[in-house]
Parts: sequence; C-alpha cells; structure tokens
Amino acid sequence: MSVGTVAIAVIDNTNIPVGDVYELGIACSVFGTPQPDLADSWYDVRLCATQPEAPGRGFGFALTTPYSLADLADADTVIVPSVPDAVVDENSPLPEELIDALRTAAKRGARMVSLCNGAFALAEAGLLNGRRATAHWMHTATLKRRFPEVEVDDSVLYVDDGDVLTSAGLSAGLDLCLHLVRQDLGAHVANQLARRMVVPAHRPGGQSQFIDLTVPVSDDDSLSPVLQWATENLDQPLTVDDLAKRAGMSPRTFFRRLQSVTGTTPLQWLLNQRLSRAQSLLESTDLPIEKISEFSGLGTSTNLRRHFNIHIGVSPSDYRRAFPCRTTVKSGHG
Repeated sequence: MSVGTVAIAVIDNTNIPVGDVYELGIACSVFGTPQPDLADSWYDVRLCATQPEAPGRGFGFALTTPYSLADLADADTVIVPSVPDAVVDENSPLPEELIDALRTAAKRGARMVSLCNGAFALAEAGLLNGRRATAHWMHTATLKRRFPEVEVDDSVLYVDDGDVLTSAGLSAGLDLCLHLVRQDLGAHVANQLARRMVVPAHRPGGQSQFIDLTVPVSDDDSLSPVLQWATENLDQPLTVDDLAKRAGMSPRTFFRRLQSVTGTTPLQWLLNQRLSRAQSLLESTDLPIEKISEFSGLGTSTNLRRHFNIHIGVSPSDYRRAFPCRTTVKSGHG
C-alpha cells in the first residue's frame, strides 16, 4: 500500500524557536523514519521551507532542505506543525507563498493537517471555514476571535474532519500523527509504532486536553500496572470493580483517577482497547469474526459488528479487506 508524500511546512527554517522543535520533530519521527518490518511502503517526507538553502541565524535551530514552501502544493498530505509566535500574538502575516501552496494543495485534494498553532495557517488559507477544528487550548480563544467562521473546539486532543485534521499542542500532535498512520496502514502498524515510541497506542481525538489537577498524583498510585494488566486480559469479562480491586482502590476513586489520567471513563477506555485489539487481529490474522469477538472481549460477532459500524464506520469484513494481513496467524490470540 502506497501512503504517498508528506510535506511538512517549516515557515522560518533559519531560526526555528526551541518551542517549535517538538511538533516538527514529532512529524519527522512518525513519517520520516521507514519501518520496513511493519509496512512495505513508508512515507516520502519533504521538509518545505521559506529559505531552503539559507544559513541559520538567531538563537533557534536551523535546517537546510532542497524543498521550498511551493513544494507543499503537490503533496498527498500537508502538515503545518506550527507558526511563529508573532503570527498568534501580534497577528503578523504568514508568507503568501505558504498560503498559496496550502490552497493549491487543498484544491488538489491533499489531506491538510495542523499541529498546535499550525491551525492559524490553515485558517488564514480559508481551509477551516465552516469546519470544526482545534489547537492548543492557550491559543483557541485567539483562533476563535480572529477566525469566527471556524467552529473552534478547545477541549479535544484532535479533530478529524475528513480531509482536514487539526490537533492540540505537544503530545496531542503525536496522537494525531499516529491516528493518520492508523488510517493509512492500519491499527497493527500504528500500535507497533506507538510501542516503539513508548506512547499510548491510541488516544481518541475526543479525549479532553485537560487533566484534573485536583486529584493528587504520587508514585504510589500509578494506574500503569492495572491498565497494562487489563490490555493483556481483554478476553475476560472485566468490570470497573475488577479493575478497581486490582488497583487497590474503591470503584469511585478508580473511576475519578482513570478519568483524570485519560480523559475518559473506565468503560469507554475498555471499549477503546477492545476495538483496537479487534482491529489488530483483523489485520494480522485470518481468525473468524467470532473468534476475534471473543479474543477482544466484545463477546459476540453481532456486538463486534455493531461497535465497528458505530465507532470505526465500516464492518469488520470491510476493515479486513482494507488492511490485508502480511503474516497469517491461524490460532491463538494473534
């Protein structure tokens, strides 16, 4: 499966602020490092810059690249990881070359993506008009005020609006990039890549940006062991009481703790893990639907189909056809 060209906009490559390196690095790490054991074809990444061959200046990072901003226009996926702070804080103009290239790429049918305050570039190009979008919560009020045509959601990690996707800042950008890999290459590849990057395999876009800081956190009450145990026992009929008991908490405390850490309820978290397991099994094995339902803890094939249609948007059979497995496993848990 070919996943095409990913063009990443670097608006001022001669002086990249330290704070902007994170989102840029995320996009480069996810899409720019081939994973031949996971997928036969990986992404062709271009770093597209304002001054491709110019030397560095100032106190930030600098990079050289053979691609200019104009090279964004013919990419399959375009990512704007950030814009200069002055664009957000002082309404400084973005390069006209960037805006033209973004509009051209979108008109050609490219998938348009922003991380953090990169949403300001997509909004300036008119690509977010009439659409739901997000950015880092510190910038969403400004985004909403400056671009009233955009339906700004300041609470979610990322928004997938089909051909235009936007994310909140920092680690939410990684969530969105892994979401794109999941779309292109399937859950198994995305999960394995996330494991290599030592991050959660799948945080849904609707998960909250906010963490409840009123809940005390200490080294003694980490949920990692119980959540790891749960993912290894998804074929069992797990309940909130089961998880709470294993975590050594009351069900009410466990509920509050998990919600503060993940932004979702225990039952929704379990459903997300079960669906992810089912996706991975559909991709990596030829097990019948009934067995996949059993191994993922979704019970019956009818229940699996219902949740797939609701949450994935396709039937399990259609999903399997979209991501044919590279290695066939005929028995066990895959």
